Amino acid sequence: MHPPIRSYGNSHKSRYTVLLLLLTLAFAIPLSGFAQTLSIPAAQKLVKELDDQSNFPGKDYTALFTIVSEKPGEKQTVTQVRTFRRDTKKQFTFLVMLPEVNKGQGLLREGDNIWFYDPTSRKFTHSSIKENLQDTEAKNSDFTASSLVDDYTVNAISEGTVGKYPVWVLDLKAKTNEVSYDRVKLYVRKDKAMMLKREDYSVNGRLMRTSLFPKYVELEGKLIASQILILDEINKGEKSQITLTEQSVEKLPDKVFTKAFIEQANS
Repeated sequence: MHPPIRSYGNSHKSRYTVLLLLLTLAFAIPLSGFAQTLSIPAAQKLVKELDDQSNFPGKDYTALFTIVSEKPGEKQTVTQVRTFRRDTKKQFTFLVMLPEVNKGQGLLREGDNIWFYDPTSRKFTHSSIKENLQDTEAKNSDFTASSLVDDYTVNAISEGTVGKYPVWVLDLKAKTNEVSYDRVKLYVRKDKAMMLKREDYSVNGRLMRTSLFPKYVELEGKLIASQILILDEINKGEKSQITLTEQSVEKLPDKVFTKAFIEQANS
């Protein structure tokens, strides 16, 4: 006599379905959580997104930069600069408001020329985008329209974290020697085009400075850094904190981007 045949029916199918679901989840979790990749073309597109977030083609941009600088053994210094940009034509004008001893100094870009104005001598002299602004850790290039996608190419991509945020680490190599730094590392949030940290390197690979971007504001639907902390990695202890206020995209008169405007501001 044969033993009775047990029928598993729906119970057997249910257990099989649960097992299949668990196996699917087991393989899906690593794929979605740990095996993310970013291709070079996608990374290059992300760099362009960063440019687009801070540039205003077809509009003018104005802001007041307040820079508090610290050096070991010295008193804090405060520098204020009012900036005017017309990104479509790559024009900009800077006017120094503080300290009082430097008030009236200005910087102007006309075509490929960058001019520095000294109100004491009332003369314009050639300057460079690579130079530091006054006695701070900020460079003139920090106040211009962002052109990362034009100046750099993505050389390598890795992953990391800045605080609690997972980030893509984009290693960029300069296309020309016209930029301030030969190599740049950008730490960009994975969930949105927002840079949290930047490292600038010399030609020989030495870390020159680190910039942190702890605060952003929204302007015209774009996320704009409103606070930047720049650390000098060569002269340890030297740092500058930049705060951006009075940001606007209102139309500016054409004369703002002329030598005459800077001279008139000092008359």
